[in-house]
Amino acid sequence: MGQIKPASPVKLIVGVITANAALLDAVYLKLEDRFSEIDFASQFMPFDYTAYYSQEMGRELQRQFVSFEQLVPPDELAAAKRFSNTVECQFAESETARRRVNLDPGYISAAKLILASTKDHAHRIHLQNGIYAENTLRFRNKTFQPWEWTYPDYRTPAYIEIFNHIREIYLGQLKARGLRAHPD
Repeated sequence: MGQIKPASPVKLIVGVITANAALLDAVYLKLEDRFSEIDFASQFMPFDYTAYYSQEMGRELQRQFVSFEQLVPPDELAAAKRFSNTVECQFAESETARRRVNLDPGYISAAKLILASTKDHAHRIHLQNGIYAENTLRFRNKTFQPWEWTYPDYRTPAYIEIFNHIREIYLGQLKARGLRAHPD
């Protein structure tokens, strides 16, 4: 029988999509109030991998990734997704309820990038209350690697570079706290 051990803390991230970057200062204040100070923000990148959001959110969408200073237990992911959905609603257009910002929380550990979703699929595991977890990338051969189901944008060198950078921040935080990164 295997020994039950507490899970290592993980690095919470949020992928943000919007056509209105002026909203983000207020959005990020809400996220920081809940999750802790943002310790990394990527450059804005065009989000043109799919037209899925364009009818609701407009064209010329931009994507940014942020990570948070405080490490969290991995089982906080479901609560993070529920909170991010609440924030999306708070910033939706009042007349139409159309979202103006899309927030995709996930986490990075030493071995993987996990995303939260409200949509079930064969490769997703139910966490609680309608929130699922997807193993989106695995860390292998000194970099993150996609799975067959990984979204096209998450496969790009630009995104992989961002996630590798956030992983390095995470590993430094573990080391500073005297914690060892588990290979998962």
